[in-house]
Amino acid sequence: MLKRILFLLLAVHTCFAYCQTTPAENADALRLLDEWFKAQAEYDNLPGISVGIVKDQELLWSKGYGKADIAKNIPAQANTIYSVCSISKLFTAVAIMQLRDAGKLRLDDEVSAVLPWFNIKQSSADSGPITIRSLLTHSSGLPRESDFPYWTDSNFPTKEQVIQKLKEQQTLYPASTYFQYSNLGITLLGYIVEEISGLSYDEYINKNIIKPLQLSDTRTYFPKELWQGRMATGYSDESRKGERRMLDKFDTKGLAAAAGLTSTVDDLARFASWQFRLLKNGGTEILKSSTLREMYNVHFMDPNWRTSWGLGFTVAQVDGKTYVSHGGYCPGYQTLIMINPKDKLAFIVMINAIGTDPNKYFEAMRTVYAKGIDEKPTEKKVDLDQYSGSYGFKPWGGELIISPWGDKLAMVYMPNDNPKNMILLKYIKEDTFRRIRDDGELGEEITFERDKAGKIVKMWRSSNYRLKLK
Repeated sequence: MLKRILFLLLAVHTCFAYCQTTPAENADALRLLDEWFKAQAEYDNLPGISVGIVKDQELLWSKGYGKADIAKNIPAQANTIYSVCSISKLFTAVAIMQLRDAGKLRLDDEVSAVLPWFNIKQSSADSGPITIRSLLTHSSGLPRESDFPYWTDSNFPTKEQVIQKLKEQQTLYPASTYFQYSNLGITLLGYIVEEISGLSYDEYINKNIIKPLQLSDTRTYFPKELWQGRMATGYSDESRKGERRMLDKFDTKGLAAAAGLTSTVDDLARFASWQFRLLKNGGTEILKSSTLREMYNVHFMDPNWRTSWGLGFTVAQVDGKTYVSHGGYCPGYQTLIMINPKDKLAFIVMINAIGTDPNKYFEAMRTVYAKGIDEKPTEKKVDLDQYSGSYGFKPWGGELIISPWGDKLAMVYMPNDNPKNMILLKYIKEDTFRRIRDDGELGEEITFERDKAGKIVKMWRSSNYRLKLK
């Protein structure tokens, strides 16, 4: 009975944290983003995309667009499972820091001291040691990959094959000299987790990260039994004819620590909320709060002064605000998680195709959300919902999105890489608006026409009109 009560309390807590509610100042921004994603995903010829915005302990907004599987007509949703590819590296980094906090390793331990078989040839006789820290910051000098063609044929090597191949490889640079992104380096961190803990990588990550955070749809492998169902099907980049072909499922085998995890927007939102909670509450939950802050700090700066890396996270400034993040790219999938620790904001993008730009969708969410926060709530003089929708322009076929924005209407021409590039319309009287110029003055008049039933069917600008499409 006690177990059942605890379960119900936990379920209620989870619902409070993740049943989406939208503050009034965000509602118009999220509505505009919804309309933009519906259109832009099609203009960009994406099979499917799932996105989410996290504010502290709440998943403010999440949704899927397009198809998780085209042939089976399965819609993409917020709980659609994607390969997160290199976002897997964040889970591996957390595992390493847990072991460090437990006193079982030090970041400046040499890799060869933990993995006695680590015997890669040094290209520079005066190189410093390859340490755990240098693996976390991609500054070890190791080559990008284990020397197998797995990105070509999707036939990933086993752990034993990776270890054997190391004897034939050599470093690119002296350690701690240049940034060189390395799947091989993070793969070795996964082997260090196994060596130190005595558990398999899968067992360790499940026991110490996935289960404690209740990430119910996160796995350290590709769930083949869910493929072409809850697991999104991956697609290629576009051919010259704009066609994408379906790609086969894959198993990262010995590279799971670098690229093997699969997850959902909902689960990555919980992963982000855990970080915000830990920073706020202090103490220890999965990690020490001080350790998470340490991971966010810059631990290596490339000589180009543009590439900075924390422990597992890339660290960069966006419009003067610090974001820690990681992206993912593997056969059929591109993903991104961007975290702003100060504002307790996170943005998640998951796409089941390659040759895309997840950062574009992050920028759209970030900038429109911020613009919505800046919008001062005012009393609306008229029901603006009746004007919202898409409007087509004959004979050219251009599309225009109209959506409420405070006491105004926002007008976005499509396709448009960022809906922050909106035109605002001020209500004047009886289906009549005027464009608000950049200097705040009023521009030309825009009017809406109704049919006999009173529904909006056209938008007039000067003597030209657009038909309302939906």
